[in-house]
Amino acid sequence: MMAHTLLKGKQIPDAKEAHMNHALVVNSNDNVANALDDIPAGEQFAFSVGTDACTLTAADNVKFGFKVAIRKIRKGEQIIKYGCVIGVASQDIEPGQCVHIHNVEGTRGRGDKKGE
Repeated sequence: MMAHTLLKGKQIPDAKEAHMNHALVVNSNDNVANALDDIPAGEQFAFSVGTDACTLTAADNVKFGFKVAIRKIRKGEQIIKYGCVIGVASQDIEPGQCVHIHNVEGTRGRGDKKGE
């Protein structure tokens, strides 16, 4: 399954013992999760990809409802949330970093991008 490759080396065996997920991944192709709580920088957070329980350490403060990278996303790579492309990384994004307007160029609803 693709999620295993994306998260290889990022899974922690005791993650299944976590009481609840702090972030939501809807589709196994997603490279971001949505924060279900405020996640302070340096704090571990739990999320699931399919039946796999995972944890990462937040590199940034991630506010409730914001996106957080669950794997390395290279500059120019598509940001995938809910199985859909929502933008392109404007810089390299490390796992655990907040994914927002400072490191993403939106591609949806962009009239200036028609025909490109």
